Amino acid sequence: MKIKYLALALIPFALAACQSTTTQQIKDVVSNVVTQQNAAQILPNYNWSYQPAGTNHPVTLSFLQKDQLLSIDTGCNMQGTSWKIENNQLVTGNVASTMKACEPALMKQEQQTGKIFNQAKIPFNITWNNEEQPVLNLTTATGEKISLIGEMTDEAKYQSAGEIIFLEVAPETRSCVGVGPQTCLQVREIKYDANGLKTHADKEWSNFYSSIKGFEHKANQRNVLRVKRFEIKNPAADQSKYAYVLDMVVESEQVKAK
Repeated sequence: MKIKYLALALIPFALAACQSTTTQQIKDVVSNVVTQQNAAQILPNYNWSYQPAGTNHPVTLSFLQKDQLLSIDTGCNMQGTSWKIENNQLVTGNVASTMKACEPALMKQEQQTGKIFNQAKIPFNITWNNEEQPVLNLTTATGEKISLIGEMTDEAKYQSAGEIIFLEVAPETRSCVGVGPQTCLQVREIKYDANGLKTHADKEWSNFYSSIKGFEHKANQRNVLRVKRFEIKNPAADQSKYAYVLDMVVESEQVKAK
């Protein structure tokens, strides 16, 4: 079975836009009381998650600086609304949602997030155990307290939007030697034009000595991945100069074992 998502893959990834606050700026903000002004700087640099009762899938909020959009991953459909900080409250607009059917527990979870964030004015504060794991505390209109754990975005961590590349990953891995013996993915780079037409593909497979965050290789499965490549500032002597993060699986095909 072969699945293609190339049209979507060529749409610019929203989170890549305008993640301009650097790690040092975050540290400077953390050292002060979180005010209305610097909260608006902090929120887009983290993905914020909490686990409602009744499901195994967390709810994750992503605050995008571009167009002040709030993306909500409910575990079922994706929801979106506008956001701003006003009078020390998180102020949101109308919630829109995709419309796919899901299991009842996730549908209920989606309905709950819609009620919480639709045209809401939510008092909040941010507390810090450390800069890597802040906690966003919300008080809903019904008085419910919700605490969301922050995970720094890759854009904030590497202080760039990242470069989008496409990698074809072979069904088989191979033994290789980097710093020491290891198992390497076999990859070759692909390039597309604006219309989604392939303009270049490496002919030979090459050893991939790094890992791709978010991607799990499965034997006998060929994939084309859209990957965000971040340059690592001051890498260690035994470290790659790049970090790779899965953005999207463009194609996936099961192949017969040789």
